[in-house]
Amino acid sequence: MTLIKRASVFILTVFVLTLIAGSPAQAQKAPEFSNDLMMDNKTYVYLIAEKLEYRSISGVNPLMWELQGYVGKDLNKFWFKSHGEALTTESEAEMEFQGLYSRAITPYFDLQAGIRYDLAYEGGGNKSRGLAVLGLQGMAPYFFHVDSGMFVSEDGDISASLEAEYDLLFTQRLIGQPVIETSVALQDVPEWGVGSGFNDIGLGFRLRYELAREFAPYIGMNWERKLGETADMARAAGGHVSNLSLLGGIRMWF
Repeated sequence: MTLIKRASVFILTVFVLTLIAGSPAQAQKAPEFSNDLMMDNKTYVYLIAEKLEYRSISGVNPLMWELQGYVGKDLNKFWFKSHGEALTTESEAEMEFQGLYSRAITPYFDLQAGIRYDLAYEGGGNKSRGLAVLGLQGMAPYFFHVDSGMFVSEDGDISASLEAEYDLLFTQRLIGQPVIETSVALQDVPEWGVGSGFNDIGLGFRLRYELAREFAPYIGMNWERKLGETADMARAAGGHVSNLSLLGGIRMWF
């Protein structure tokens, strides 16, 4: 009887294992190893025109842009950023370009470092400068998009900027976007119209409609005010200290 019991147990075990091996859930062959399964291997390319807009400011009516994009993997990327404005009524413009190495330090934030180049022209003259950049970009709690940076110019002048925005979904396609911007400097830089302390503050709201996820016309309004010594420099040069403008533009990404 002992031999028969052992044989029965063996046959039953073989039968159960055969059923398990034949189950569709268990019989799938494991995929062969591939680097595509590993993090930080796939290369991504992204470009967005966050702002391409016209603003109605009496006497100047500038065209504004804010572009940025990257190429790279999950952890390491190269970022390109540019923003600026060109006046439609005068031969005057200011623009900024940044090239940055970006490293993901949390699931939501990247630490960035690189260089920035500023270029401005007015009438027949122009000026430029180079700066080192250390920045932090990502998504703060409650889904606020944050882009901040600290800058050191070739002359040793130190400044910083912060921009935060938030998407309010009224529908799946109609989206409101409040924006706040500010900047600060440690030294006076008169040739660039910058005073020490807080330089300015900007508040804006844009209402866009996504005809496609990649293409959205928008309208909105924007208020800006120069502060402290920067405002004093603007007054002395006969410029605007504060302005409120209506705007219209297009947001698109690739």
